[in-house]
Amino acid sequence: MSGIDACLSEALAIPGVRGASLVDWTTGLALGVAGEGPNHDHETAAAEAAELARLTFESSAFTQADQAGPAEQAERADGPVEDLIVTARGGYHLIRFVETAFDSSVFLYLWLDRAESNLAVARFRLRDLTAALVLS
Repeated sequence: MSGIDACLSEALAIPGVRGASLVDWTTGLALGVAGEGPNHDHETAAAEAAELARLTFESSAFTQADQAGPAEQAERADGPVEDLIVTARGGYHLIRFVETAFDSSVFLYLWLDRAESNLAVARFRLRDLTAALVLS
């Protein structure tokens, strides 16, 4: 179990990661940042990633309504999306929603150098980091 600062430090240790932030997708505010931000601006990147995350998380296109009935969907604490991957010319942007016991609207956002990172490794490490993250 780790706090925000420890989680972000561990995220920077993932090969190819240039920057990491924990973001509240309802407000678009970065709760913590480490490393570089895209275009040297963590706050703008957090707000823009939050907009993408919110649209994706709330979109009916990504729900699995055909596989789960309304009662089963209502009981689910997590959302329909685990993570998002955006590929850009020079890098990857990886968003992982943090599941908590309370109604969480937080995600961990990584910015990776495309030439130096392994997307599969980063995704698995990000999953482990969010599982161990303790928010209080």
